[in-house]
Order: sequence, then structure tokens, then C-alpha cells
Amino acid sequence: MSEAISTMADDVFARERRDTIARLVSERGRATVSALADRFAVSAVTVRKDLLILEDEGRVVRTHGGAIATGERPTEGLFDMRERLQAAEKTLIGAAAANLVVDGESIALDASTTALSLARHLKARGRWDRLTVITNGLRIALELAGSPGITVVMPGGTVRSEAMSVVGGIGDAIFGRINVQKAFLGAVGFTIESGLSDATEEEAQAKRSVVAVAREVIAIVDRTKWGRVAFATFCPTDRISAVVTDGEAPVDMVRDLRALGIEVHAVGADVEPAVATAKGEGMRAIREGAR
Repeated sequence: MSEAISTMADDVFARERRDTIARLVSERGRATVSALADRFAVSAVTVRKDLLILEDEGRVVRTHGGAIATGERPTEGLFDMRERLQAAEKTLIGAAAANLVVDGESIALDASTTALSLARHLKARGRWDRLTVITNGLRIALELAGSPGITVVMPGGTVRSEAMSVVGGIGDAIFGRINVQKAFLGAVGFTIESGLSDATEEEAQAKRSVVAVAREVIAIVDRTKWGRVAFATFCPTDRISAVVTDGEAPVDMVRDLRALGIEVHAVGADVEPAVATAKGEGMRAIREGAR
């Protein structure tokens, strides 16, 4: 009983701390991780987790080393800010994911900043004869437009300036008429229990349409997305064929995924363990555990 009471008290304190952080950022326009850690006598890791949750709730915008108020967008959008986070890791992930693309395929890219890195590597690689890229990402479409041998297809819908994406049911009809060999999808959160998740239902629905028709779903997620659950799940774990991540992804979760027969490409890791192949039994275990 006392342990349960202690846990509840910790949860209440965490919520109060996050509420105070959100208010401070709103009043001052910005705050750094180090200053917040000193103020609340907690670790920088705890503050970063708080900022992740507050960003998911739309109350702050994370930046390198801290956060700014949601109204502080004078010279650049949220997409530009996210692009700078874990930039080195996204470059490595994008390069490794691009190596999985085969000429002649139809692939889907979401509007994530990691997918933009992948698109840049596809463009730089060149020598394409017939590659089709379906994307709801405006930046990605512009990046690949005019690239020899690459055809870019965009669904219709409503433009979300925050993510530089096109969402909404208008473009869903296209997915009933095309074949997608590989879908490369970023995420805000990724756990084995909840799969890949996003912070908004609009983005999640756009990705569900892709997952429904893709032969293979390849998650492209850096280490900051592992172990998090965002607002809306768009792809359960048993639909994921492979994961491309950086070398600092949590070892235990990487091991569990490989045990389920899901390929994990950890770029920058010292060792790349053999991929397990018993996918059928692993997926059955997920389904039984969810009941």
C-alpha cells in the first residue's frame, strides 16, 4: 500500500513539475535543460523526458539544449527545428535506409525529418532508372522533384505547416490503386507493445493508409523515439519488417525485436548480431500477450 501511495505521489509531483515548466517556458519564451534541472533539483535526463511529454501535448517546442514557447516561431518552422535534432544520427539512418531501396520499386516515405534524410541519399545516389516515391512530405517531394529516374507521387489533402505534410482523407483513394514494396516511416514513439506511434491523429491516419498497402514496413527511428508511446499508434509491431536506427538504441529492446524475427539495422553499432528468423512464433507471442 505504501509503495502504491509513493508511486502516486511521484506521478503527481511529475505532473506539477511539467506544468511549472510549461508555464515558465510560456512566460519567458524559452528555457534550457540545465537551468530547469537546477531549478527542480532533478537530472537533465528527467528534464528531457518532461520536455518530450510537453512537446507531445503541444505545450512547448523542443530545441537543441532546451525548449521554446509554442508561439516562438519567428524565422523557422517546427520542421526545421526537428531536423536539427539528432541530425548526425538521422544522416546515418537515412543512408542505411537508402541502401535498402532497389531500382524499379515503388516506395513510400512519410513526412518525417528522417525520411527527408533518406530522400537526400536517394537523390545523391543517382543512377535510377525507374523508382517511384509516394510521399505526403512537401519537403521530400521538392527534394526529389526533377531527379532523373525518380517519379514523385503525392496524395491530395490538407497542408499541415508544422510538419510540412499533406494529410486528410482526400488522398486515401490513391492507396487502393497502387502497389508499395517498401514503406519507410518515422515515428514519435516506438515500443514493442504499442508499435509505432505519432503525436497527432492526422499524421497517424496518413501513415495507416500507407501501412495498409505496403508489402514491407521499415521503421526509421533514432534512439530518442525508443521506449516512448505517443498519442496515436499507426503501425503495430507485427507489421514491421525491419528497423533502421542508430547505434545507441536500447540493447534490450533491440534484442527482443530480433528475437521476434524483425531485422534491426543499428548503424554505428560495434556489433551487428545475427537476425533471428522465428518471426511467426514471435508475433504469436505479441498477440497472446496483448489479450
